[in-house]
Amino acid sequence: MSNINNNELQQVMTTIETHGEECEEVKEEYMDSLRRDERLGMEAAPADVNGKLETFHADASDSTAAVSSAPKESFFQAARSQALRPFVIISSSYLLFTITDGAIRMIVLLHAYNKSFSALQVAFMFTLYELAGVVTNLAAGILGARWGIKYTLISGLVLQLFSYGLLFGWNESWSQRTAIIYVTMSQLFAGIAKDLTKLGGKTVTKLVTPDEKETKLFKLVSLLTGWKNSLKGVGYFLGSALLQVSYEAALASMMGLILLAMPWAILGLHKGLGTAKTKNASWKEVFTFENTNLTLLSVARLFLFASRDFWFEVPLPFFLRSPPCEGLGELACQVDGDCGSTGAVCFDEICQNINVGGGCGGLGLSRVVVGAFLGGYIILYGQVQSWTPQFATGPLRQSPPNKMTEVFWGIINCIPTLVGFIVLLWSPSFVNGNEIEMIAWMTVIIVTFAVIFAVNSSIHSFLVVNYASKEKIAVSVGLYYMSNALGRLLGTLGSGFLYTYIGDDYNDYSGNNAVSGLAACFIAGTVSSVIAAMITTRINDNKAGLKCGPCWTLVPAAPLDNHDEERPYK
Repeated sequence: MSNINNNELQQVMTTIETHGEECEEVKEEYMDSLRRDERLGMEAAPADVNGKLETFHADASDSTAAVSSAPKESFFQAARSQALRPFVIISSSYLLFTITDGAIRMIVLLHAYNKSFSALQVAFMFTLYELAGVVTNLAAGILGARWGIKYTLISGLVLQLFSYGLLFGWNESWSQRTAIIYVTMSQLFAGIAKDLTKLGGKTVTKLVTPDEKETKLFKLVSLLTGWKNSLKGVGYFLGSALLQVSYEAALASMMGLILLAMPWAILGLHKGLGTAKTKNASWKEVFTFENTNLTLLSVARLFLFASRDFWFEVPLPFFLRSPPCEGLGELACQVDGDCGSTGAVCFDEICQNINVGGGCGGLGLSRVVVGAFLGGYIILYGQVQSWTPQFATGPLRQSPPNKMTEVFWGIINCIPTLVGFIVLLWSPSFVNGNEIEMIAWMTVIIVTFAVIFAVNSSIHSFLVVNYASKEKIAVSVGLYYMSNALGRLLGTLGSGFLYTYIGDDYNDYSGNNAVSGLAACFIAGTVSSVIAAMITTRINDNKAGLKCGPCWTLVPAAPLDNHDEERPYK
């Protein structure tokens, strides 16, 4: 911007304005491109600037009809442009990585289930995966601010390759303790990789979107996060399906996807993308918590994601895999098929639970069906995220969202898990073990939660980049997603304890009552949703109020006070 002559720029703006409101969009797009070039560190040469000025002089002097009939830039032309190239490369690498991130979860979990690991033991396997996110998000924010997004992205892809490589060494002859330690260490590197890669995917949207285009930013963030989660669902399904071929085939296939993403990240990104413009970030800056809105949002995010992971990541697939309790330890058999469930096996001519530590009373589904079930949930969740501005906040006049929008949807988020808790404990479907009705109930509960939680997550993803300081966005987003990792850690560990130890222990052939365990996980998720909504009410972002459609105002917009620093995130 320093190469632009101010007098020439003012002359262009004056000339354009003389042609009326129809030219306003042309002026805005021109200024947007200049701001975006400055953020991405691309200073135009004087000749380039003069060319742009001459072009806009000519455009402004044409008729309004000529301006309105000018052809618009196509999607692929925009994708090839220098300004949007970082977004395309980083988003593509991030999305490919996401498939492998979903797959590694299912490969480890379902493989461990068949090796008779309990829900708590599997939760421990993911402990360092989640704990790594706590430290990595802080470190990634600092490294991203200092060295740029390119190196954090490449580091994430390399570490994901290393993690998959370690899983090839999982030896079935090991004791459970040795296997837990080894797999947990391999998941540590996967957790670091996930959050290093996520940093680029989340921050690049802010860097290519003008400050005043908040609605455009919301749509861009929603689109990226939505497709990210949809492809993670694809990874869930691919991981479980490839396990039917072999454990090794599943690992090798995912490593191929990572290798596909790496050349673009290495060759196509500028090393300074995403660095702090004024000074390098420090650990002291991370822990000052000067941005009160972002700090409160981060704590709320912790409990929002705990509300899901208290029941989704470990308890739900265990429940879907666990066989009905009836006949286990009592029914005589000759082959596995005599036991009537894919979750039960014939051993010593008696039907037994394939995994006593996983409990009984569930649906006894196969690994592929479990992967399809969870993958379908995540794909639905991701697509709702992509369309949140059009599907929810737009029609309700809540776009761009503020803190009251999130409180509204946060309260709604409590409903599906509360219903799940009540239904599992007291509905005739679960009391009597009617599998068809159980599947119907679980589908309704999970689909409903997916839709509501997707809206919440999309609003959160917008608010974090909206509240974040542009000059320190990598640090800001890193702090926020540190809380995200803490929430997943809390939910994962808590769910392992609740699912494993809540419920009666029937016998050595069946295990605990899985229905009671999952119900306990549902109520824990409900409590977490309530806490998240209560914390969000403390955020200082009341300017727009809260609407629920064109005619219904739930909370009127608050008048600005001279002593009130409204939304102190710039």
